[in-house]
Amino acid sequence: MGVETIVHLLRHGEVHNPQGILYGRRDGFHLSELGHRMAQRVADEVGDRDIVHMRTSPLERAQETAAPLARARDLAPVVDPRVIESANKFEGINFGGGAKTFLKHPQLLRHMYDPRKPSWGEPYDEIVGRMVAAIHDARDAAVGHEAVVVSHQLPIWTTRLFLEKRSYLHHPKRRQCTLCSLTSIVFDDDRMVQVRYSEPAGDLIPVGDRSAPFSSGGAAEQDHP
Repeated sequence: MGVETIVHLLRHGEVHNPQGILYGRRDGFHLSELGHRMAQRVADEVGDRDIVHMRTSPLERAQETAAPLARARDLAPVVDPRVIESANKFEGINFGGGAKTFLKHPQLLRHMYDPRKPSWGEPYDEIVGRMVAAIHDARDAAVGHEAVVVSHQLPIWTTRLFLEKRSYLHHPKRRQCTLCSLTSIVFDDDRMVQVRYSEPAGDLIPVGDRSAPFSSGGAAEQDHP
């Protein structure tokens, strides 16, 4: 047994999005009041762990989620563009009507030809490539301790599928990656040996949000919410 290091992938909390659009990488989307409570709950639950390094997506909702834990650990998170939300051709669209949205915006259908890639957004392989590189940098910065990387649902879930050697093809409602959840990657030296999952703010998640209705990799999520 070598040196154990744990890198936790933390999804951000609930976002204030009254118009219900898929906001993706857009600026100006901040945590809701509940989202701030979720972020504080994470800090309360894991703030006593041996976390010595943090990095975060540049988007506001991720940095705001990181803030309470960073204060608890007296850390200055590194802003890392590699852990940003996935790119999506449907940004700005309200998918509250589900499949009926495509009747209102038939031009969107031309992007739906290949769910394996996916054809409507950033390729899964590209998401995984940038995420894994950031994870290894976080591991190197926290050897023998723990690190937290604050990111977004699809990048985290796609990375987990890759690490567990599972197919990228999935239904968005089947993602095990709720708001402010932790997907924890355990390393033995530089070798990944286990993936764990926990929900430190699970009791705060609204019932309807426990499964994402859509996603930027599943066609369109309101966060993704």
